[in-house]
Amino acid sequence: MTKRIYSSFMQASRAHAQWEIETSLNIIKSRKKLLILFVMALPLLIPAMAHAASTLPTFIGGKAAFGPSFFSPATFYGSIAVGVIAGLITGCIGAGGGFVITPALMSLGVKGILAVGTDMFHIFAKAIMGTTLHKKMGNVHAGLAIAFLVGSGLGVTGGGAINRALYNFNPIMSDFVISSIYVVLLGFLGIFALGEFISTRKSVPKGEDVHCGPEKMTALGVKLQSMNLAPMIKFDENVVPGGRRISGVFVALCGGVTGLLASILGVGGGFVTFPMFVYGLGISTGTTVGTDIFQIIFTAGYGSIAQYAIYGYVFYTLAMGMLLGSLFGIQIGAITTKVVPGTQIKAFYAIAILAGFINRLFALPEKLTQMGYITLPAASGALITKIGVWLFFGLVSVFGIWIIGTFIVNIPKLRAESAEDNDLEVTKGGVTQ
Repeated sequence: MTKRIYSSFMQASRAHAQWEIETSLNIIKSRKKLLILFVMALPLLIPAMAHAASTLPTFIGGKAAFGPSFFSPATFYGSIAVGVIAGLITGCIGAGGGFVITPALMSLGVKGILAVGTDMFHIFAKAIMGTTLHKKMGNVHAGLAIAFLVGSGLGVTGGGAINRALYNFNPIMSDFVISSIYVVLLGFLGIFALGEFISTRKSVPKGEDVHCGPEKMTALGVKLQSMNLAPMIKFDENVVPGGRRISGVFVALCGGVTGLLASILGVGGGFVTFPMFVYGLGISTGTTVGTDIFQIIFTAGYGSIAQYAIYGYVFYTLAMGMLLGSLFGIQIGAITTKVVPGTQIKAFYAIAILAGFINRLFALPEKLTQMGYITLPAASGALITKIGVWLFFGLVSVFGIWIIGTFIVNIPKLRAESAEDNDLEVTKGGVTQ
């Protein structure tokens, strides 16, 4: 069962990654959108670059930390690097790189609540600028989407309230809670990703998509769909004759869980939508993909603005830096997949996830000491945290340098392949005419 849940996590991650790749391509190929991005970024990035040359506060956080003057040089340039790394993971590995963004920002000195709000805003900004939602609309069921968004709205509100309450009560405890949740999540994903890499090396996969979710319903799905609890929603008419029916209450509950975790962690939430929809409610994979991409836009938008931005917990300069960096990283990563062996890609994904796990795990002793729960010399706690930061950025930097280096070395080969593809398209066009 645990492996099936991990498989669903990976399906959600791949679906989100594909959406990010399409979104980024939409932005890059549109001069109008690039101009809008330039106009949006200029008022933030010019002051940021100017201030980054001087000595500024290195500790970031608090309700006034939404302006471009509240940052350090390492944090500003680090945000661009974080965007590049997340983009490379998304483009090259084909799995969402958002899991490393919040831990990376916290490692740069950004308080947890501010990192969460900034990450959600970065997702929303990318979505509204380059959304390719119209391509997925065929798989979005209006009834499921509405019920889900009702629940996710309540969940996001609750998650934002929890994060703000924890921060106002004790900022250190707020960081500790966010870090602890990431330790559990990334530890789970990292261990299974590493196991998948090892098993892939031992055996050759039989089939193109080994992670496809089952269309056959689980026992839980059958039971929930048999319960006649109004309002009932009919769906998947194109999957089974006559379609299936599920109570909107169950869909809203799933939305509530997704919104709560997305708001607390600053992610899209698809990693929990998939197992709940596919294995819990018995909804087909295709419908789940469409609904998940649809909800991410609204969940991230409402969460980042109504739960974080209006309270001063969005760092716009870092969000724009990450957006610019991710656009670059995604393009390089997606192109490099043509010349990078799949086994190596899986290895680097496991390493990136485990690096985030180690990073947040090593930050916990210092937080526990500061809250008075354990006794540890301040210098020792700080050293453990620094080791976690060094390991994290060291590992992801190796990954980034390897991918970019591979891309540069293979530029002639990639150009030749691109020219062949163009010639083939021209030939096909001539034959069609």
